[in-house]
Amino acid sequence: MALLTIENLSLGYEGREILKGVSFRVNAGDYLCIVGENGSGKTTLMKAILGLRPPLGGAILPGDGLKRSEIGYLPQQTEAQRDFPATAWEVVTSGLLNRGGWRPFLTKEEKKIARGALATLGVADLEKRCYRELSGGQQQRVLLARALCATRRLLLLDEPVAGLDPGAAGEMYDLVDKLHASGITIIMITHDLDAVLPRATHVLHVGEDVFFGDVREYMESGRVSRFGRGEEA
Repeated sequence: MALLTIENLSLGYEGREILKGVSFRVNAGDYLCIVGENGSGKTTLMKAILGLRPPLGGAILPGDGLKRSEIGYLPQQTEAQRDFPATAWEVVTSGLLNRGGWRPFLTKEEKKIARGALATLGVADLEKRCYRELSGGQQQRVLLARALCATRRLLLLDEPVAGLDPGAAGEMYDLVDKLHASGITIIMITHDLDAVLPRATHVLHVGEDVFFGDVREYMESGRVSRFGRGEEA
């Protein structure tokens, strides 16, 4: 069943379109890889799915009872965010805020969810550590645990291995594989096609020439190329 249906979507800033006429569907259990040149609108699309960017046209339709507040999100980190002065526990539990609004304490069930997420991502021992003192790989695991607190259904990941060394990047991909195997649907923006295409079920290629289909169809379409890293639109 479709968790998300995008119909003829157009996105942009101040009336300037950067994405036009995009349509695709994400079913439960999919692993969708979003690719495209820098500035093609990948991150803007992800923010629109989260309700953070209004569309210029078209529709974003959650399905199967999915609420936007139930979507887990791992954004790209800025340098300021990497230096955030909080404990890993505080970062992770901030992912629970949409469950019941702000309040000065966590319920027993919420603490169980947070500790379960930390354990799943292999960072339970970092609970009391200061976030800014963690390595890049550890920070990404903590942020993924935060996203996991928000959902067990759909995770949106924006370049989750950006800035990580090859070893940490491989570990992050393995963790995402583990979450996908547990039944969580994945939507990932990436430039790392060699690593992600063997894992993905579908590809959305955005830009002037939009493509959506399964990985085999994408490979046969002739659109496969390497993309440079940089700021996302």
